[in-house]
Amino acid sequence: MAREQLSEVSYGWNGFADRQDLATALAGEIADRLTRAVSERGTALLAVSGGTTPAKLFAALSTAPIAWDRVTVTLVDERFVPPSSPRSNAGLVAANLLQNKAAAARFAPLYHEAASIEDAAAADSEALRSLPWPLDVVILGMGGDGHTASFFPDAGNLEELLDPASQRIVLPVHAASGGEPRLTLSMARIVAAGFVALHIEGEDKRTAFNGAMGPGAKKPIRSVLEAAPRRIEVFWAP
Repeated sequence: MAREQLSEVSYGWNGFADRQDLATALAGEIADRLTRAVSERGTALLAVSGGTTPAKLFAALSTAPIAWDRVTVTLVDERFVPPSSPRSNAGLVAANLLQNKAAAARFAPLYHEAASIEDAAAADSEALRSLPWPLDVVILGMGGDGHTASFFPDAGNLEELLDPASQRIVLPVHAASGGEPRLTLSMARIVAAGFVALHIEGEDKRTAFNGAMGPGAKKPIRSVLEAAPRRIEVFWAP
């Protein structure tokens, strides 16, 4: 694989002593941003990631005193599985975030039954155009391979996914490392958000992130940080 020297990329580093401290601080930041959006335009739009990492964050955020009935929550990405599946991000969000005060929020899922992942992505792109874009807040995660959202290094359409000029909202993803076919927001929609946070935990993720910021073949997370017009804030705890 070709290797290249990478220039410095700007990001904010927010380190915490433990994961609960991180969850509390990030939940507070998200709540402030959503409250400001509701005050300024009467509505707010939040996109969150799945996986096990955000469970504490979701629990903290679910009790925040936000005008949740004016907030729409959607997903950064989703596996092509129904919400009843244990691998569904929608199911995880319903069980952990859309509880307590946050139960009043509107949820806009990415998964719908369709003949193919391509059909589902096209239908999603049309259905989600009615949301109050741009996103106010995006919470990203990152895998050990440097992927974020469903921008897997081995995705056949990675260049399309990372196109900063894309007009698509949702795109299909086929990547062997991702397991099931995926649906993901385009990078263009993610980096247009008012606030983007990368939430990672553990020494292994810190090592993976530092590696992605160094020389070598460019990882998807690096591409996202470079494309963002506003500095992305990294939240990490051991």
